[in-house]
Amino acid sequence: MNELEVDRIIEMAWEDRTPFEAIEVQFGLRESDVIRLMRRQLKASSFRLWRKRVQSGVSIKHLRKRHSQM
Repeated sequence: MNELEVDRIIEMAWEDRTPFEAIEVQFGLRESDVIRLMRRQLKASSFRLWRKRVQSGVSIKHLRKRHSQM
């Protein structure tokens, strides 16, 4: 994976409306792979902030959590 792809994955992972499934379709990375990549690429504090946001319910990172209208 080149640097541009890694940057795009990080950008997509930070976006609340981009589901993990979209990242998997585009880059072939499952949620666990994205988490691992984020852990490696971000500072520890940034990673914790991202994980807290994803797990808080503010983010709709999983298609099954989305309303059918989205």
